Amino acid sequence: MAPSAATASILLALIAILLPSVTAAAALQMRHRLGASLQVASLNASEPPTTFFEVDRPIRPPRGSAGPCSTLLLSATFGATYGRPPATAAYAPPACLGDAGGAGALALAVLEWAADCRGRQFDRIFGVWLSGAELLRSCTAEPRPNGILWSVSRDVTRYAALLAEPGEVAVYLGNLIDKTYTGVYHANLTLHLYFRTDPQPQPPPQQQQQADLIVPISRSLPLNDGQWFAIQNATDVQSKKLAIPSNTYRAVLQVFVSFHSDDEFWYTNPPNDYIRANNLSSVPGNGAFREVVARVDGEVVGAVWPFTVIYTGGVNPLLWRPITGIGSFNLPTYDIDITPFLGKLLDGEEHDFGFGVTNALDVWYVDANLHLWLDHKSEKTTGGLLSYEASGLNLNVSSEFTGLDGQFVTSASRHVSATGWVKSSYGEVTTTFNQRFCYENINVFRKNGTVQIVNQTIDAKSGIFAKDASAVLLSEEFHEVFPLYLYTGTSDQADDEYSLDSIVKFGINGKKTSGGKPGFLYSSLRNSQSAQGTMRVKKNLVVSGLGKTHQVYKYVGTDGCYFRDVSSRNYTIVSDRSDDSCSKRAYSSVSEKLNDQPARRKLLANKL
Repeated sequence: MAPSAATASILLALIAILLPSVTAAAALQMRHRLGASLQVASLNASEPPTTFFEVDRPIRPPRGSAGPCSTLLLSATFGATYGRPPATAAYAPPACLGDAGGAGALALAVLEWAADCRGRQFDRIFGVWLSGAELLRSCTAEPRPNGILWSVSRDVTRYAALLAEPGEVAVYLGNLIDKTYTGVYHANLTLHLYFRTDPQPQPPPQQQQQADLIVPISRSLPLNDGQWFAIQNATDVQSKKLAIPSNTYRAVLQVFVSFHSDDEFWYTNPPNDYIRANNLSSVPGNGAFREVVARVDGEVVGAVWPFTVIYTGGVNPLLWRPITGIGSFNLPTYDIDITPFLGKLLDGEEHDFGFGVTNALDVWYVDANLHLWLDHKSEKTTGGLLSYEASGLNLNVSSEFTGLDGQFVTSASRHVSATGWVKSSYGEVTTTFNQRFCYENINVFRKNGTVQIVNQTIDAKSGIFAKDASAVLLSEEFHEVFPLYLYTGTSDQADDEYSLDSIVKFGINGKKTSGGKPGFLYSSLRNSQSAQGTMRVKKNLVVSGLGKTHQVYKYVGTDGCYFRDVSSRNYTIVSDRSDDSCSKRAYSSVSEKLNDQPARRKLLANKL
């Protein structure tokens, strides 16, 4: 990922210095961070454009809904846009939204980004904001001389309250154009709305998915950049002061995160003592652990241990053509429920919402949306914090190395838990929010530093439990595991040429269970990619290479199923199977969950 002109210039200068006399130390410096600047030396520009895609579950409108009602929000060209203001357009709620009855009638809202590019270009990070609230964080595909096409669809139904109000759409995609990097991105941003045709019973307050108010925690326009905060080091904390409405009864932070430049491959970074001992001043360090910490008035309210998104130019760009890395087109967001802390926030005063990144190097882009549920029958709610535990980060690093070879084992854990009550016209509700994280990273260097192997696992659990005096209103548990295996090796180095071999295996394994008054819901996701490739590089160009990727995506839930098994080899899809029906085997596993009454009772009875 190349977020800036400075980054691109530094990379190219480093390569130019190192390639004439490639050493093991130079190989270590180049291994992961050349991908964005590498381009296949010769391609037939007369070939039709290539369509890139990220494998994901299709977004389907609810049964019986009406639509779509589609509105073009913005059409823009991103040429020499780095360091310039975002593309903007006035937003007016589509007439069909008002005709249908407003935000409450919305069954589904989908934001679609469709773009094309031709020539040579880095992958670029970009963001889409509406009235300062981020709706989409994404990465561009790297173009070919014959051109590329791609699109991204994101479910933005949870922003219904924002979509019902006038505002401004902003898109920042910092791009550079010169004699070498010629690719200009052309993009259309469209909103598709679907509406309920039958009246729906109002769910209990704690079960309502759409907030009444969405407050951005981001930078305000005008800017010559995106509206995200740029966190540049481990002590940098970016924040914004906000006063929340006095009749709020629930509050959830939705956090957007992406990592770039020196921390694009943070999970491969060695400890600083290894860097100093080997005089590797240009190699990013601070070890292989990172976390985003969210604070309110200086107190930790939650954390994000991010999924290791690999952008379309990362490691070996030939791996991600046309199947892109998991999360690269639609970066994940992370929710932190701060309802237990409302007792401290309902005083009408401004409070400081801040974000920092443990061990950060330059640069992390972080912002958030604060989703607020309001009691329309009351002018003021009250609350209090009953218990709070933020035990702090437990981080351990074991280092063994001789010269450029060695092994570094990093483990970490964190636990955050808070319980609080809020009294509104709906009664007095006690809410507990809980997070528990575990992490292990084994980082190995071999063959005089020319081979690196990373094995990493992030295990993240969280839960929400809300009850009043008579019943459980909401009980949700989330469990995600992010496995990662990465092998990179340089060889056959001669003059200004070398070979790079890469293997990447990573994925998301997630489960969600939800219970309460509306019933019991369950979903399971197993999304894995296995990719390997080799490149022969000469003067910063890929003169030959091979990339192949295999991905299996399997979703099973009470709301349906989706399966896809797809493989590619050098821009060509070689096999592709998909199915959105729930097979007997898959359906039986869900049925077992649904009929597991002891497990269900445990979910509803236990305070997380």
